[in-house]
Amino acid sequence: MTADNPLGDRLDDDDYPAYTMGRAAEMLGTTPGFLRALGEARLITPLRSEGGHRRYSRYQLRIAARARELVDQGTPVEAACRIVILEDQLEEAQRINAEYRRAAEESAGRAEPPTGRHEHG
Repeated sequence: MTADNPLGDRLDDDDYPAYTMGRAAEMLGTTPGFLRALGEARLITPLRSEGGHRRYSRYQLRIAARARELVDQGTPVEAACRIVILEDQLEEAQRINAEYRRAAEESAGRAEPPTGRHEHG
C-alpha cells in the first residue's frame, strides 16, 4: 500500500493477462476517461507493459466495476473511490481477523478439523 496506490499491488497469476485501457473500458461498459478519472482519484494505478501502454489487471477491473456501480448510483467519483478503498481494507481486515481467530483456536486446541461424518445417537 502506497500513497499512489492505496489498495497495494495485488497481482498474482489470476490477474493476468492485464487488459489495455480500451479493452478494460469496454469490459466495464464505460469509457477510457472513466478509468483515467479513477487513476486521478488514486483508486487504481495502471500497470505498464514493456511498450509503456497502460494495462489493468482483473483485480483492478473488479475494483473499477465497484466504483462504477457507485458512480452510476449518483456517488461522485472521488467519494466512490474512497468508499471502494475502505470496503477493500475492511475485507482485508476481516480476512486477517478470521485467520488470527482460527490460529488462536487451533493453538488452544478448540478447533477440530471437519471429519465429514455425522454421528447419529
